[in-house]
Amino acid sequence: MKNLLIVAANEFEIAPVLQWLEQQKAPDANRKFNFNELEISILLTGVGLPLAMFQLTRALTTVRYDLVINAGIAGALDTRLELGAVVQVISETFADLGVEEADGSFTDLFKLNLIHPEAPPFQDRKMVNTFGSAYDFLPKVHGITVNKVHGSASSIEQLKRRSNASVESMEGAATFYACLMYQTPFLEIRSISNFVEPRNRDAWEIPLAIENLNGVLIDMLKGLLENKLNEA
Repeated sequence: MKNLLIVAANEFEIAPVLQWLEQQKAPDANRKFNFNELEISILLTGVGLPLAMFQLTRALTTVRYDLVINAGIAGALDTRLELGAVVQVISETFADLGVEEADGSFTDLFKLNLIHPEAPPFQDRKMVNTFGSAYDFLPKVHGITVNKVHGSASSIEQLKRRSNASVESMEGAATFYACLMYQTPFLEIRSISNFVEPRNRDAWEIPLAIENLNGVLIDMLKGLLENKLNEA
């Protein structure tokens, strides 16, 4: 591995990783950390699918990365997950790309025959990380990506009925789509900050989620750098 790209929506989600990297090596003007045979780049996209898709597509057009890691916090649809748990998302769906019917139900673009369910990079309407099997150190879950974070009981119930996903984010599917189309190995790593429930910020555990997420990322980076030293 020579080129690693860490992608996050906001700086605060990966602040401990940035601090750790800066302690090891001063970055260049483009937030790249050059460790001899391994270059680690940071991409902060902004929140949401359109911003993440544009920023990541531009990055993948410019550089051929050996691995892209999309890291961030997420809401849990599966109440068996614990707040602060760190997971690997192995499949993604654009959860609200479609139409609202007169009765309030939702029909996606696949059922409308506007996208074929097997059109690349989709497999039976989902995007599956075909590179993810090489990484087995985290629990694996299915994810959905939304343009709005769900916060009312009725919309959450409808979402759970039509989805078998465990986590909800606002950028994950952008990473899946862009990386699969460019055939770039990637991981989506999320830490659970809250349950998807009627909006209650008092119940969120954002500091814990960020601490655990960054702990996993730093351990990964240490392992990569140690491997490079052993190869030298």
